[in-house]
Amino acid sequence: QYQLVESGGGLVQPGGSLRPSCAPSGFILDYYAIAWFRQAPGKEREGVSCIVSTGGSINYDDSVEGRFTISRDNAENTVDLLMNNLKPEDTAVYYCALRSWTPGCDLEAGDQNFGFDYWGQGTQVTVSS
Repeated sequence: QYQLVESGGGLVQPGGSLRPSCAPSGFILDYYAIAWFRQAPGKEREGVSCIVSTGGSINYDDSVEGRFTISRDNAENTVDLLMNNLKPEDTAVYYCALRSWTPGCDLEAGDQNFGFDYWGQGTQVTVSS
């Protein structure tokens, strides 16, 4: 059983930055694809970014290109999402998720969990003046 814990959300003004972190409980994140998702009020959950075990990464959402960066901190055994130039439309609960059965980041169509089988509890990010 894999457990993930997110931290580092909060309230920030437009244009500000946050760095949510995803930490495992009792295992090493290095071997797995880890993704960040978000769900805004009244909207469906959507993919944000994903990083594979070798360090390659993708952004699922074009709106975060150039603003968000996903990375691994091997010393701390975390996967972080550096979010710069935040906008009110980035307001959401942010979740990290792990895929245990395949190393890639492709989103599985028709699966409400997008093929990611372990999820954290989420951290709230609010962008408001």
